[in-house]
Amino acid sequence: MANKQFIPKQKMSPIAADYGKIPPQALDLEEAVLGAIMLEKDAILSVLDILKPECFYLDAHQKIFSTAVDLSTSEKPIDLLTITEALRKKELLEEIGGATFISQLTSRVGSAAHLEYHARIVAQKYIQRELIRVSSEIQIKSYDETIDVDDLLDFSERELLNIAEGNIKKETVKINKLISDALHQIEEAGKRDDSLSGVPSGFTAIDRITSGWQRSDLIIIAARPSMGKTALVLSMARNMAVDHERPVAFFSLEMSSLQLVNRLILGETQLPSDKIRNGRLENYEWEQLEYKIKDLEQAPIYIDDTPAISIFELRAKTRRLKQKYDIQAVVIDYLQLMTGPSNSGGSREQEVSSISRSLKSIAKELNIPIIALSQLNRSVEMRSGNKRPQLSDLRESGAIEQDADLVIFIHRPEYYGLDVDNDGNSLKGIAEIIVAKHRNGAVGDVQLKFIREFAKFADMEETVPVYEDENGNSTATYQSSLNSGDQPDNTDLLNTGNDDAVPF
Repeated sequence: MANKQFIPKQKMSPIAADYGKIPPQALDLEEAVLGAIMLEKDAILSVLDILKPECFYLDAHQKIFSTAVDLSTSEKPIDLLTITEALRKKELLEEIGGATFISQLTSRVGSAAHLEYHARIVAQKYIQRELIRVSSEIQIKSYDETIDVDDLLDFSERELLNIAEGNIKKETVKINKLISDALHQIEEAGKRDDSLSGVPSGFTAIDRITSGWQRSDLIIIAARPSMGKTALVLSMARNMAVDHERPVAFFSLEMSSLQLVNRLILGETQLPSDKIRNGRLENYEWEQLEYKIKDLEQAPIYIDDTPAISIFELRAKTRRLKQKYDIQAVVIDYLQLMTGPSNSGGSREQEVSSISRSLKSIAKELNIPIIALSQLNRSVEMRSGNKRPQLSDLRESGAIEQDADLVIFIHRPEYYGLDVDNDGNSLKGIAEIIVAKHRNGAVGDVQLKFIREFAKFADMEETVPVYEDENGNSTATYQSSLNSGDQPDNTDLLNTGNDDAVPF
């Protein structure tokens, strides 16, 4: 009697049972891929970044490919004999059909000439099966009335993102193409009046160091509470969107969207904050408000105030915003309030590490800068003498420092009672912006003006209106310089509501 070909048993997919259809598969190409791997030396190297064991439909094929990967990792040769012996040691040889089944695979293909093409088709069939599996699970859960709809949406988005994330592959590019792209970028930067190659922050001193926020960079801005982190990034978002017409996405996990907008209005109109809060504005102040916010109303700023947003939801939303509005930067306030994947092992440090890695991945995928705020730990306050923050002060995870392309600290000596520097210059209303890490450029310190009552930052040379005080003293604007020792105290800039105060 002639020997019959052995075909390993394959469990019927639940999807196939439910719908009477066989899931997408390409068994002949799976056999061709495995046969080519065993026929030609190092053939597996061309498919390692395309396939993983679960990409194969047959369980036997998965075990053979997994064994081949193990041999490759151990730098051992891969052929019919080594695969057979390795499977025998694992006590899997008879389970998959014996040496005869393995030898049949090598007879299905003559060479590895089209191995990569065949592997990509096998991978495509796997993605199709995964999409069917996930959609089937979503359908089952959708019929379950006990499942909260928000949890269902989170599950659906997470599962689909997992499929997409696990199968995003980038091709290797020859250097001449990259050089061409780099030269084009340099030419475009040279055409700009400000010579910036990235997204301008709107602060001249910072942009001199960074040349603008660069595409695919993860920028961490860290400080202790009350240093003005949110005020700084809000000022940046306003500068990018209003002055440079760059669409910006702002994810606020701490403040509501209305609170953020009120802060923007306060900084734009420079009206007293108490009047903005209680709405007791004079007629001319209403006119000033309506006039000053016209540009802000048209600004391409997109605010999302979802609390404790997960990294999966953030990725999905930024993708949609990039596709729909072509956002040029993302701001996150702040990183420690995000939630990471559930498989982070229960450790908060591991969860934050996973979040920072994912943020860097999103920045690279969308090719935009991501600016994330971060808290500093209490060691800053406990140090005697100099309270300037250091990289080791980053809270909860050293991975933040590792993953970030730039780490920037905000330090206001005035907060710690230091009113003058060593040269006798006033430090009132002055913020030191410390570029502590810059993967692709210089580090250094710059100074910005912090205007507490308007919740904004400004360049040192920018003029700021001063309103009448309660005694009716004359109003004026001042222009502070980098080393000004007689800069007025910003706490005196509040408008007390005098009806004769000079309008805009």
